[in-house]
Amino acid sequence: MFKLPELPYAPDALAPYMSAETLEFHHGKHHKAYVDKLNELTASGPYSGLSLEDVILKSAKDPEQKVLFNQAGQHWNHSFFWLSMKAKGGGAIPAKLEQQLIADFGSLDAFKAEFKAACVSQFGSGWGWLVFDGKKLAITKTANADTPMVHGHTALLTCDVWEHAYYIDYRNVRPKYVETFLEHLVDWDRVAALYEQAAG
Repeated sequence: MFKLPELPYAPDALAPYMSAETLEFHHGKHHKAYVDKLNELTASGPYSGLSLEDVILKSAKDPEQKVLFNQAGQHWNHSFFWLSMKAKGGGAIPAKLEQQLIADFGSLDAFKAEFKAACVSQFGSGWGWLVFDGKKLAITKTANADTPMVHGHTALLTCDVWEHAYYIDYRNVRPKYVETFLEHLVDWDRVAALYEQAAG
């Protein structure tokens, strides 16, 4: 059975940048619905007993399992998203990660501008990502439930740009939400740890 993870902070810990009401709906209703449907679809059959990652990778290759892939991908993406943030987030980036961001994007401002552009330009629902592509840091975006592991990338950071992620707090102003995410919510220590692990 797959489980809805506990939030790693109190529901009001990210306020005023992300409200307790947003987390109540986003985590407690949207994410929970993906987990419930995923458990229903994997209760028996060839996907029963597989890890979440194996369900994603296997169903991604089977067009007839699109519904299953969507539930599994959204469960993984959301679980990763909650951990991408922390109370009193944003701020200084650990030195080794900062140096690599500058090396791969030219400057921190260029990295932030490219990340924001990817998130804002994702048409409809989806995700903006900072990934390690096996050689360098890269920014990607995925639609709906798609996720970096399907493309051979290691996720380091994600911003959820489905409307339910920001509409309560930011209405239709996605650029302001993404800017606030980068400046006040990101857990850069976790991003740095994931990068060091991925880069070996």
